[in-house]
Amino acid sequence: MKKDSAYLLAKKQNHQKIVALTAYDYPTALLQDRAGVDVIFVGDSVGTNILGYDSEQEVTMDDIVHHLKAVRRGVSEAYILADLPYASYETPKQALENAKKLSASGADIIKLEGVREEIVKHLIENDIKVCGHLGLLPQTQQEKKVQGKSFEQAKELIEGALTLERIGISVLLLELIPEELGQIITSKVKIPTIGIGSGRFTDGQVLIVNDILGITPRQLRLAKKYQDYQTLTVQAIEQYKKEVEQKIFPSEENVRHMLQEELQNLIQWVKQSL
Repeated sequence: MKKDSAYLLAKKQNHQKIVALTAYDYPTALLQDRAGVDVIFVGDSVGTNILGYDSEQEVTMDDIVHHLKAVRRGVSEAYILADLPYASYETPKQALENAKKLSASGADIIKLEGVREEIVKHLIENDIKVCGHLGLLPQTQQEKKVQGKSFEQAKELIEGALTLERIGISVLLLELIPEELGQIITSKVKIPTIGIGSGRFTDGQVLIVNDILGITPRQLRLAKKYQDYQTLTVQAIEQYKKEVEQKIFPSEENVRHMLQEELQNLIQWVKQSL
């Protein structure tokens, strides 16, 4: 069954947690879909996690489209969320053109940061499913610190969430806000909320796949490492290097042979002709 926004809403209403995870390539998306992940997120985090960029601001539409198409090929059931990258939604017209590109490339829902009322309205009026994003906004806030810790900031975020819901977004992502604020917003909106570093009481959780697998060396408080990819991968590469150098690999089971008759004909030809 292909998951959609109605599926996510039903999980919220039934008090079932939504499971989301980033993916940037076909094999990872295939495994996540097989594991039953609800939302596969092709985010602008591809820049710093895969492409070697210094910040999310360097990510282009072409980057997102390229990785989105790869993820789409690996997904049968998960709901695919894609980011509009930095500076790709400055006007309603530009936002719609780029959102349509992402939809055509496999996105089921499009995410953009902040309370951009005119732009969000324009997308929804043109049948684009929209995911809002409040709290830390990586595209414009380069300092990665908790948002909404003061009364005024928290109040602004709650009002922003209610505004986005009223306009008609389908899902709201909450990034790096206090747990108490995440709980309040989740209780006040009828749409599903997905948190990253926003506590235990959002309707769902999302993490960067590189972080849970231990691909990157960092250990973030908001994440949990479920695998030690770096150590395991280095060990595997070192073992391969050792076996090649010691002539252990390739072994008999890794090679193919010619038929003896064909081989004898070849050897005879070599002797006569070369």
